[in-house]
Amino acid sequence: MSSLPPLVEPADELTIDEVRRYSRHLIIPEVGMAGQKRLKNAKVLVIGAGGLGSPALLYLAAAGVGTLGIVEFDTVDESNLQRQIIHGQSDVGKSKAQSAKESILEANPYTNVVLHETRLDNDNVFEIFEQYDLIVDGTDNFATRYLVNDAAVLLGKPYVWGSIFRFDGQVSVFWAEHGPCYRCLYPEPPPPGMVPSCAEGGVLGVLCASVGAAQVTEAIKLLTGIGDPSLGRLNIYEALDLNWRSLKVRKDPNCAICGENPTVTELIDYENFCGAITEEAADAAVGSTISVKQLSEWIKLKDNGEKDFVLIDVREPNEYEINRIPGSVLIPKADFQTGVALEKLPQDKQLVFHCKSGVRSAEVLAIAKGAGFSDAVHVGGGVVAWVDQIDPSQPSY
Repeated sequence: MSSLPPLVEPADELTIDEVRRYSRHLIIPEVGMAGQKRLKNAKVLVIGAGGLGSPALLYLAAAGVGTLGIVEFDTVDESNLQRQIIHGQSDVGKSKAQSAKESILEANPYTNVVLHETRLDNDNVFEIFEQYDLIVDGTDNFATRYLVNDAAVLLGKPYVWGSIFRFDGQVSVFWAEHGPCYRCLYPEPPPPGMVPSCAEGGVLGVLCASVGAAQVTEAIKLLTGIGDPSLGRLNIYEALDLNWRSLKVRKDPNCAICGENPTVTELIDYENFCGAITEEAADAAVGSTISVKQLSEWIKLKDNGEKDFVLIDVREPNEYEINRIPGSVLIPKADFQTGVALEKLPQDKQLVFHCKSGVRSAEVLAIAKGAGFSDAVHVGGGVVAWVDQIDPSQPSY
């Protein structure tokens, strides 16, 4: 038995075709006809049709969820296909929402798919969330996670959260009316630059399936009222050890939004709350950022002996193997944070830093300026912009 009542009422009936389709559910006593009718009547919103959204959407559709909403504004990129199995080669360049809808209807033509082709923000989140019984969060950035949590708490909606990075994943259910919320677990976002994104740090493609499937399992439990939903438990999956472990998460009486004396009573500025880069990095980058076009000109001047500088790539060695700006020297960001790199730097040449997109190089720029390299600069847009604007023959990632 579940510790919570079912989230939705059963639909009036299943058609003969639906009975055939869902027969393997119907013969499970705990699900049965009533559980399947609840799934048919359910409205579930999935945020993101990416790594986690791909398996989540396909399995929610296959399970017979009647209405699936998708919030997604991005287009399909070739680098997505290693893990985002709802999209295929012919979808590259297409709207992810449209591509996802086509795959879902191929998996289950009885599913009503509602597209929200927009970036989730303070202006639209309430209007979108109000249409659904349950939210499945497949986002990959902290600003959106806090926005999702706060909107769900303020509306009294449950949501299933998941996150992935390299070989590890996390899954939990947050519902402030019955247990903790995301802020109870993570009251503050990590300091900017501390936690790399999947785009910076990578993710094992198949990890998305394990975590996304676990999210769908939780969603089905909540919708039908079977099993024990993972409220108050953070489940951590370590793929390299094939190991799930569970930590208790208690509701925080001092939580900023769901505590006894909440200080967050409406939506806030989440980008500012999470900060993409530290204030020091932002300050350092002002007036000390060059474009890839400027860098290209500087390299020509250097080749002609008219300018002298050292181009330093602060990415990781495995990234440097994928692509690189000619003439760059690899010194990973961590070496600047420990101070090891500062001893190696030439005192008589201007330093030019770059990374993948400009975030890590701005952090390193702040460290270098703090160490007295006052004329140092960094490259806005990093190697992504270089491949895009200067050398399209190189792969991007």
